[in-house]
Amino acid sequence: MPLFDAHNHFQDDWFDPHRERLLDELPRLGLGGMVVNGTCESDWPKVRELGRRVPWIVPSFGLHPWDCGNRSPAWEETLSAALLETPGAAVGEIGIDRWILDRARPDDPRLAGMRRAPLDEQLQVFVRQLDLACRMKRPASIHCLDAWGPLIECLRRTPLPQRGFLLHAYGGPAEMVVDFAALGAYFSFNGNYLEERRVRNREAFRQVPAERLLVETDAPAMLLPAPWRHFELPSAPTGENINHPGNLLGAYEGIAHLRGAASEELAETCETNFRRLFLGQ
Repeated sequence: MPLFDAHNHFQDDWFDPHRERLLDELPRLGLGGMVVNGTCESDWPKVRELGRRVPWIVPSFGLHPWDCGNRSPAWEETLSAALLETPGAAVGEIGIDRWILDRARPDDPRLAGMRRAPLDEQLQVFVRQLDLACRMKRPASIHCLDAWGPLIECLRRTPLPQRGFLLHAYGGPAEMVVDFAALGAYFSFNGNYLEERRVRNREAFRQVPAERLLVETDAPAMLLPAPWRHFELPSAPTGENINHPGNLLGAYEGIAHLRGAASEELAETCETNFRRLFLGQ
């Protein structure tokens, strides 16, 4: 069965030395499709070009909460134009993040040069992007860290995309799964949750309805633990490990093991869900 990556960042500069080889290799490794998520105005052209070149890539354009503090005055016009030029594109990665405000280190290199927008500003930008997704009838891919209460409150009072939305690498409580699902949420399992300490995340994914389950890598981020990792890439020039998108296979194996499901049945279910949410099929 083909495998489908519901969320990654294949446009990331870290993939530049490897991208052409991976584009050749990934279909042979069983990849049937993947959603490539832009996070800021500067990377949307790269995402758009990948979507044009590669038929099995679903491009997605969004302003990530880490990036919304540095948005330009024309960000919304630019986003609308990218979506109009790319009829099959999704909206994402969008969302809210209280971690960068309350728990991130002041010197975290991933946040260097970013103005950390307060939560109310993040919510305003998030709602405007949800509105775009609704008006253009696109699915959305949502990021949330340390803000599950504000997120569900926002979703309950905001028009939502007709085809639904993805809670990428869902990290909220197990008891909130049913409430998010009632609003139209899909939930993508990330192989990083196979780390021994991620007990709470694995428990949440035991509660996800089969018809709302997807799998993701978030590559180049969120590396899988070694026992589940099938492929390696050289470290980035800065020394960080890079998650090979082919490790989607390990994520599928892990969620099948976690839920006690046959691998073929789980892959068929995830393909159906992917096609329904992202391709409208």
